Amino acid sequence: MKRIFKKNRIKPFKVFDENNLSSLPRIILSSVLIILFFYSLPIVVNFTSDKIESSAGIQNNSKAILAYTLNKKSSNSQILNEDDLLIDIYSLNDQETDTVRLDASTIKQLFEDTDYKLDDVRKKKLVKPIALTLLPAEIKMIESVKKRKEFFIQIVLPLILEENKNIKLDRKRLFSIINKSNNSKSEKQWLEKKYKQYGIPSRDLSILKRRMDIVPVSLALAQAAKETGWGTSRFAQQGNALFGQWTWSGEGLKPKDAEKNEGHKVMKFNVLQASVRAYQRNINTHSSYEDFRSARAKLRDLGEPLDSMILSEYLDKYAETGNEYVKVLQKIIKQNNLKDFDDAKLLPSSIELESLT
Repeated sequence: MKRIFKKNRIKPFKVFDENNLSSLPRIILSSVLIILFFYSLPIVVNFTSDKIESSAGIQNNSKAILAYTLNKKSSNSQILNEDDLLIDIYSLNDQETDTVRLDASTIKQLFEDTDYKLDDVRKKKLVKPIALTLLPAEIKMIESVKKRKEFFIQIVLPLILEENKNIKLDRKRLFSIINKSNNSKSEKQWLEKKYKQYGIPSRDLSILKRRMDIVPVSLALAQAAKETGWGTSRFAQQGNALFGQWTWSGEGLKPKDAEKNEGHKVMKFNVLQASVRAYQRNINTHSSYEDFRSARAKLRDLGEPLDSMILSEYLDKYAETGNEYVKVLQKIIKQNNLKDFDDAKLLPSSIELESLT
């Protein structure tokens, strides 16, 4: 909000009678008053700003999908185009499907028919490419906590691996382009597309390299489990929202305790895959996760694996609970041995995909 101040003709030193004060004392006194005025001005301004900010409240937008494009007050909104940033997510979300929501028993039978078992995945590191579009409503009725968790992981794991595979392929092409002295027209066009997709109007290759990277499978699984209560939340069931992302302008579900026409909504997706892609894009572009991306890049430079226990430390801004949220994620990862899935690959596997890191 711009504030317009009118300039008044203020004469602060008119109160001093020129006949009573000689020139030298008047100059000294005037100098002292001017110094005091400019010294106190920043204090007054800062105090006023703090009062305004305190009364307005500070809103955590870190879970918003590319919040800087949805917030029209942001200077970036004039530079970044939301359609460019989210077009691939929109395309997934707009997919028409003639399939109905499969019930839990049908999905379990599908897993059995394809011999898709988590115990085998932990040993062989290969995952069946079963991409479900909706969560089954009956997942909340599975009494065994262990079986409910395993069922949820079986559903979400292929979706996370699919998005990571796409990012790995893009990353491989990026490094191929970087290592060339001259690039073809198609390569330049591809780069231009990725700059827009990752919100980099400066067209800085170093920023693109840092942003175009995966989120460890175990960390994504832990966040999906936490945000959905292992697939049982209203947002997950009604909106395919696996990561509780927010929106102010898109289609979504209002939290029950929110005012009717105020505040954020939880982003609603038509298919689960779109939710996973939006989550990845959020982590890879939002300013709240710059430290996360820096830590990830440092691990890359050191030739170390992307450790979810290390990287989770930088997701304290994902939820209002801050460090407590991080502790919960780490507990979920440990208790459920989710790191077993970090090096898993989606079938059909190939030499090209197996070489991706």
